[in-house]
Amino acid sequence: MKRRKTSLERRHWWVRIKRLTRYWYLRIIRQNASARNIALGLALGVFVGAMPIIPFQTFTIVALAFVFRTNKLSAWLATCYSNVFTMVPFYSFLFVVGDLILPFEGVTFDPNRLAMKELIATGWDAFLVILTGGLIFGVLAGTITYFFSLYGIRRYRRLRRERRRKRLERETGYQ
Repeated sequence: MKRRKTSLERRHWWVRIKRLTRYWYLRIIRQNASARNIALGLALGVFVGAMPIIPFQTFTIVALAFVFRTNKLSAWLATCYSNVFTMVPFYSFLFVVGDLILPFEGVTFDPNRLAMKELIATGWDAFLVILTGGLIFGVLAGTITYFFSLYGIRRYRRLRRERRRKRLERETGYQ
């Protein structure tokens, strides 16, 4: 007879994901780098994550982060939304976007052939359609990421400074 899971046990995986997300969020936002540097790293990571080069994303993002002198950790972490588990729906989305721009005749998307070698073997047309979709999505998502993260990082740091100042005033009695 199977034992039923309690509500705490069912939430366990969700709690772990939330804690891990908060950990990485705080690790990035508390970096000893400028807000622009971190935001540019995030934007660059989102852009590279949109490219259909999953086996080469880490190498590519680290190299580009060095070239553009951005925050390497934030750049790498921002590519993590594009991974083996999200590949099928994400590449399907990129194919639809790319097909709007490059409507090649007879090009179809086969979710069973998503390895880089297989994508290229199905024809350069299919790879170019997905790459075009990735470029379009990457530029838009990267731009949005840059401005939102720049605002968020600056706001977080300003509020943190104010909290520290108020705490220091309470502790020392100075105003």
